[in-house]
Amino acid sequence: MAEKSKILVIGGTGYIGKFIVEASAKAGHPTFVLIRESTLRDPAKSKTLDNFNTLGVNFLHGDLYDHKSLVKAIKQVDVVISTVGHPQIPDQDKIMAAIKEAGNIKRFLPAEFGNDVDRVHAVEPAKTACFTKAKIRRAIEAEGIPYTYVAAKFFAGYFLPTLSQPEATTEFFLPTLAQPKAIVPPRDKIVILGDGNPKAVFNKEEDIATYTIKAVDDPRTLNKNLYIRPPLNTYSFNDLISLWEKKIGKTLERSYVSEEQLLKNIQEASIPHNVILAVEHSVFVKGDHTNFEIEPSFGVEATELYPDVKYTTVEDYLDQFV
Repeated sequence: MAEKSKILVIGGTGYIGKFIVEASAKAGHPTFVLIRESTLRDPAKSKTLDNFNTLGVNFLHGDLYDHKSLVKAIKQVDVVISTVGHPQIPDQDKIMAAIKEAGNIKRFLPAEFGNDVDRVHAVEPAKTACFTKAKIRRAIEAEGIPYTYVAAKFFAGYFLPTLSQPEATTEFFLPTLAQPKAIVPPRDKIVILGDGNPKAVFNKEEDIATYTIKAVDDPRTLNKNLYIRPPLNTYSFNDLISLWEKKIGKTLERSYVSEEQLLKNIQEASIPHNVILAVEHSVFVKGDHTNFEIEPSFGVEATELYPDVKYTTVEDYLDQFV
């Protein structure tokens, strides 16, 4: 049996990063996380770091902006996964420079985990974010760095507790020092963006991480997009609401927002609400999760590659809120 790759996660204490780190360690990969000294002293990160310690994760002291420490860390592993936050997306060129200098990396997974940025119809401010990720892709390819781009669609933990209601989803995104308020799906009225017919994909974060780690040593995902499109997690907005209505035994009052009105709302909204609205416009109006066929020339689909993975379905996920 081939030895499992050593994996370094950069941004491993962030939202999706902690799931990736845990999945890597549980799958038996020697797992490393690049850690700043300030992170080790951050009380907000202590629970995550304790969990990493329990899992046997190795901490490598370094910083995205310290080239020497980055190269030193990368030389100790085979695969680099970046889960850095949006402000650091453009700075992944520093990871690429370190990978080129180290000369030992057999796969790089940049920070993606959303839409396929080469196949979106996004408006601002989401358009710029997609362009920045696409620019990183082109740089990776130009440098000849082996890659996999993970298109994980919507994080279930962000969008399902609110049934993608924009105001509630924005609240869920906002950091707070107080205890987070309980977010539950609406039971009376629901706002639907567009006509509610384009299909979106909702994936539980643990499942995204599982598929991601399975891909790192798989030759079928080399220099390809890995799309996570489970059939049982693919719903139109209308069908998602119908599923929820069936679960709670109640019909919700549906209000539809036209694309014209939604575009106006995006222009008038402030950050981060405008970002959420722009992302939802891309998905629920333009259908960017599912409006193209996955061709073998550029991509593969995770549930087809790994039918052994028992993923959490949207229907099962919603049961916790009933």
